[in-house]
Amino acid sequence: MSGERVNLLGLPRAELEAFVAERLDAKPFRARQLMKWIYRRGAADFSLMTDLAQDFRAQLLEVARIAVPQIVTEQVSSDGTRKWMLRMDEVQGIETVYIPEPDRGTLCISSQVGCAMDCTFCSTAQQGFNRNLSVAEIVGQVWLAHRELTASRPGDARTEGLERLKTNYEENAYWQLKAVLQPHAQ
Repeated sequence: MSGERVNLLGLPRAELEAFVAERLDAKPFRARQLMKWIYRRGAADFSLMTDLAQDFRAQLLEVARIAVPQIVTEQVSSDGTRKWMLRMDEVQGIETVYIPEPDRGTLCISSQVGCAMDCTFCSTAQQGFNRNLSVAEIVGQVWLAHRELTASRPGDARTEGLERLKTNYEENAYWQLKAVLQPHAQ
């Protein structure tokens, strides 16, 4: 099979099932197994998915990938707040922030690189709008934070700035939430 490998991160269940059936000639339960490995166990390496047949894992290596954002820097505050600068491509980055609270944690995720809202108080707005993030890039932030945090999943996930979310909601942010909150991913 030729072409670019498909990033499985952020694919809704139905799309992952279709991918598994059409590209790999496998049954739908394989997609559910993949979702559990990706979202529950935090695996980004097919070789670690030991309940998948070896030939299926070999097929996955040929046509698929699990591409997560790369951490460029991490800052940890005295109150436990963690801020990650994440690389989205060769030149663009975003920030994702985890804020611990006594009874839960809040994860602030980005839905865009840069911002077109031009709020004077916000450093992200000062760089101007570059582009909306893809579903995989948005889901990747949640996946990465879950992997990096030793505690349970953050209690809340918030995107930076309500206006920024609105500008990318229909295209990607809605699908990000739907992909992460699917029953088989839990």
